[in-house]
Amino acid sequence: MYRTILLAYDGSRQGREALQQGTELASLCQARIYLLAVVAHQLGVALAEAAAPSDLPEREYQEVHRLLTETAKTLRASGLLVETRLAVGNPSEEIGRTAREVGAELIVVGHREQTALARWWRGSTGASLLAHAPCSLLVAVSDTAPAR
Repeated sequence: MYRTILLAYDGSRQGREALQQGTELASLCQARIYLLAVVAHQLGVALAEAAAPSDLPEREYQEVHRLLTETAKTLRASGLLVETRLAVGNPSEEIGRTAREVGAELIVVGHREQTALARWWRGSTGASLLAHAPCSLLVAVSDTAPAR
């Protein structure tokens, strides 16, 4: 069914749910996994960096790189074909760009509950991804998600 699956992963509870569902599907389909993490540009951090430069962006990038490497190693040990990608920018744009680049047939992302204000301010990656996705999209929702 699917030969190439792009898994967006950030280490969060929601990201782990997407990872679990995506890897189960990849195993069933014998699909190649592209494990992608996106380090998002944050306006507050950019403004603080302009005023007083620090190594915070580099430390964040290195931590995400470490997370990707460890996760890929674990998935490979279970017999899955895994490649990692690390991007910097707008998550939905980078996920869509990477999906096109690797020829993904399915994108798997986690679902994060947000307040209306947070969704207005930051936007919804899942909703925005619909405009950027070149293939099917699976939004993994945890069984332990709070009731609405």
